[in-house]
Amino acid sequence: MSIPDLAGVTTLLLDADGTLFPSEEPAFVASATVTQDFARRFGLTGDFSPGHLRRTTTGRNFRTTAQDLAGQQGVRLTAAELEEWVKREKTEVTAYLRRVLRPRPDVVAAVAALDRRYRLAVVSSSALTRLAACFTASGLDGLLPRDRRFSAEDSLPVPTSKPDPAVYRFALTRLGVAPAQALALEDSATGVASAVAAGVTTAGLVQFVPADERPGRTEELYGAGAGWVRSGWGELTADLTGDAVPVAS
Repeated sequence: MSIPDLAGVTTLLLDADGTLFPSEEPAFVASATVTQDFARRFGLTGDFSPGHLRRTTTGRNFRTTAQDLAGQQGVRLTAAELEEWVKREKTEVTAYLRRVLRPRPDVVAAVAALDRRYRLAVVSSSALTRLAACFTASGLDGLLPRDRRFSAEDSLPVPTSKPDPAVYRFALTRLGVAPAQALALEDSATGVASAVAAGVTTAGLVQFVPADERPGRTEELYGAGAGWVRSGWGELTADLTGDAVPVAS
C-alpha cells in the first residue's frame, strides 16, 4: 500500500507500549498476576494467562480491562474497589518494566532522526508513572519530554482507554495541532482505531509483535484504518525522513 500524502504533517503522535519499546509481553506477565487475583476476588471465570490477556486486551489499560471483565460476568465494582486494583496493577507492572526494559539503539536512533524533522509527542493508554519508568529504562527520556506525554489514564478529566479517541483529541488540543497536521504511530488495532476516530492519519508498526503474530496483526491494523504498516523502525523512519537509518538488531 502506498504512503498517504504527508506534506502537511508537522507532529508525530507516538504510541508507547509495543511501539517505542517491547513492553507488551513483560507487562502482561506482571499484569496477569494482578488480574488473576482480581478474578479470584470477584469470582470471575476465564483465561487470565499473560498470553491470552496480551492477545485480547493489547491497547487497553487495566482500568478498562477490569471493568469489562467484571461487567461481562455481572459483577458491579464500586469506584473505590476499582481504584484499589488499578493502583496495585500500576505499581507492580511499573516496577517490573523498570527492571526488564533496556535501551534499543535502533529505536533511539530512529526517534532522534524523527525529532530533527518533526515535533514528537506520546499518546498512550498507560499511566504517566509507567511511561516515565519505561522511557528512563529505554533511554528515551531526553527525546520525549514529560510535557508532551499524554495518558488516557492520567491526562483526561475522566480516565478512559483507547479505542476511545479522547486522548488523541486531548493531545491535539494541548499541542495546538489540527488532525491533518499529525501522524500517529501505533502497534495495535485498538490504538489505530483511536487515532483514526480523532481524524489522524495513522501508520502501523509491528517490530515488537511476535513474529508468528505479525501477519494477523498487520491485517488487523489495516482493518482498523492504518494508512500503511511497516515491520520496523528503520523502514518507517526512512519513509518519514527519506534517510537511511539503523535497522533492528
